[in-house]
Amino acid sequence: MSLKLALLLALLAASAGIGFGYLLRLLISLGKKGSMELDIKQMELSSKEEAQRIILEAEAKGDEIINKSQTEFREREERAKKTEDRLVKKEELLDKRQLDLDKEFEDIEKKAQETGTFLEKAETLIKARQAELAKVAGLSQSEAKNELLKIVEKEAEEDILIRMQKLETEGEERFETRAKEVLSTAIQRLAASTAGAMMSTSVTLPSDEMKGKIIGKEGRNIKAFERVTGVEVIVDDTPNSITLSSFSSVRRAIAKLALENLIADGRIQPSKIEEMVEDATQEINKIIKDKGEQAAIECEIYNLDPKLISILGRLHFRTSYGQNVLNHSIEMSHLAGMIAIELGANVAVARAGALLHDIGKALDHEVSGTHVDIGRRILQKFNISEDVIKAMQSHHEEYPYETVESIIVQTADAISGSRPGARRDTAERYIKRLEDLEAIALSFEGVEKAYALAAGREVRVFVLPEKVTDLEAKKLARDIAIRIENELKYPGEIKVNVIREARSVEFAR
Repeated sequence: MSLKLALLLALLAASAGIGFGYLLRLLISLGKKGSMELDIKQMELSSKEEAQRIILEAEAKGDEIINKSQTEFREREERAKKTEDRLVKKEELLDKRQLDLDKEFEDIEKKAQETGTFLEKAETLIKARQAELAKVAGLSQSEAKNELLKIVEKEAEEDILIRMQKLETEGEERFETRAKEVLSTAIQRLAASTAGAMMSTSVTLPSDEMKGKIIGKEGRNIKAFERVTGVEVIVDDTPNSITLSSFSSVRRAIAKLALENLIADGRIQPSKIEEMVEDATQEINKIIKDKGEQAAIECEIYNLDPKLISILGRLHFRTSYGQNVLNHSIEMSHLAGMIAIELGANVAVARAGALLHDIGKALDHEVSGTHVDIGRRILQKFNISEDVIKAMQSHHEEYPYETVESIIVQTADAISGSRPGARRDTAERYIKRLEDLEAIALSFEGVEKAYALAAGREVRVFVLPEKVTDLEAKKLARDIAIRIENELKYPGEIKVNVIREARSVEFAR
């Protein structure tokens, strides 16, 4: 009985505890809810105050921006108005000037018409007078003119000669001094050696027994070598040496390198020949590219197309009158740059024009046309500046001199080609040039003797004094020089020296 009572009491106590806990929890939750509502209301009030503050700040900034914009707008309006006023004044001034010009133009037209009328009247009177004079003198107008010129020329010959000599002396001294200063400065700053190349190249052999290996059985090795390289192999009695002959120096260089590699390898047979020639071709192409790049860097010419640099490098294996064309072009580039500095011309254009002036010679065996025309097409293809093309195209006077740089390039070419030791020519061409110079001089009337001197740089002409006067001697020198310019091709310049000497001889008996 007591146990049941205890359990009942425990159950009642548990129920009371659960009820009390639930009530306590309800009271706590109601308290928290009230505090959260207070927080939310407080946050709402803060948000409204912040929004009001932001609105006020935005309104203040908006007013400031509007005021600033209105100020700038007014300033712009004022500037526009001032500009409009100036334009109106200028327009009025131009209108006034136009009216003045129209009036002056009308006056000029009127005066031109009056002048034309006077000229017509004057020409009519002159023709009538000339006809009357011709009728009286019995001579035509051209005959009378020639006769008068001859009389005046004879009477004034001494005075004309004195004046011509004075002008020539003063002009020659002034221009000669300046030219010498420019050229001597350029030449002094550059001294380049020149190396000549022949139409053949010798290859040294370790022994004469190697000649048999190169020829091969029934000549198959030498035939294969000639076919692949395009050069002629000459095997003669010269000890320990054979000769490679070809007009193309590039082919000769490839053939020489390939043959030297074959000799070092020792296996000389058609298949090995083709392999060695292919390797030599690649190596020579690399040398060509390196030479082109070195030339461009040395001459301070950059941004050239790699293909154009390779074409330029081919000039390393090209010679002209025994002078290496690439070395000649580099030398010219330095000379042209120095002269351009002295004359105040465009140094970069002068350097580039000089370096690329003979670029056409790299392909003249493969493309038709003169090397100048070929060079122009090459430079145009690679989008080279028109100023550089104008500078290079006139160095053989095939095109007119359009710029100062074109004259500088031609001058540098003459300096580089005509200095002693720069070039050499065959004996036949040398003798033929001298004979042509003397023949041109002797073809003129009144010439007694003519001699080509100083390796064809001077022609000394002796005239008959009874047939040629001093004035005619000057004209004769000019005529001979013009004939030489038109009929002969030569590097540098040729001096024409006409000598008229009158001698009076008597004998005392």
